[in-house]
Amino acid sequence: MDLDLAQLRALAAVVAEGSFEAAARVLHVTPSAVSQRIRALESSAGRVLLVRSRPVRPTEAGRAVLRLAREVELLAAEAGRELGLDPGAGGRPPVLPVAVDADSLATWFLPALAPLAGEFCFDLRREDQARTGELLREGTVVAAVTTEAEPVAGCTSIPLGRMHYRPCATTGFAARWFPAGVGPDALGRAPVVVFDRDDDLQDTWLRRFGDLHPPRHHVPATADFGEAVRQGFGWGMLLPEQVAASAPGDLVDLDPGGGVDVALHWQRWRIRSPALDRLSDAVLAVWRSPGARGTLRG
Repeated sequence: MDLDLAQLRALAAVVAEGSFEAAARVLHVTPSAVSQRIRALESSAGRVLLVRSRPVRPTEAGRAVLRLAREVELLAAEAGRELGLDPGAGGRPPVLPVAVDADSLATWFLPALAPLAGEFCFDLRREDQARTGELLREGTVVAAVTTEAEPVAGCTSIPLGRMHYRPCATTGFAARWFPAGVGPDALGRAPVVVFDRDDDLQDTWLRRFGDLHPPRHHVPATADFGEAVRQGFGWGMLLPEQVAASAPGDLVDLDPGGGVDVALHWQRWRIRSPALDRLSDAVLAVWRSPGARGTLRG
């Protein structure tokens, strides 16, 4: 397979932007030029690499080539930096696409990246921590915060720590729905707040009481999720920071001393890359330093 950098960049741009037209704008070429490059790359690979859907997505073969395109893109940017190319004169800071769950993004992850924001551009993909590993497999991201301990093919996996969630509700909600205490009957009727339809955290705790399917409010934003619980929409699994944001006595812990721990891992591509090394060092420093760890527990 003959490799052409322009063709690989076109593939990465189409997948990242979701369409040939959007990729053309990013690459400053015409959609026809992008289409020609993709066809030439598919001809060279002898495989169809993209499903022409909306958004465009890679085929199984396309995932392998997409990962190659991302690796070449990262290494080319790093080579430009080593050669001292000015970003305005053609060199560009490396773009690091990273998958991260919403709760990590809202608590500890951005402070970990902040010292590197002047050197790299981050393309953060928010996804449930149980699904971020899939973005690694697709080649869409170079690293991910994930619940998967087993390394994705071509990646290394390092344990980060645990995020601890507690089932909480307002005192008024608890008095209305749990007057005789928390049990299967009451939990089957009491409304619950969930992040989105991929969020299994509340159900993980509920399964301790049986196969329960209470009414649900879907609130897909971390800050708004906590606010919905504080407004009495339902009970929900909250992080310590979300509990601390409430006035003392406003929230009741439905399972004192219990809750759910979610173990997180940091997975990154196993390639020699100063940019990826710097990124990993910054992320791992959060859980290595008790003062900076915040949400994460060892």
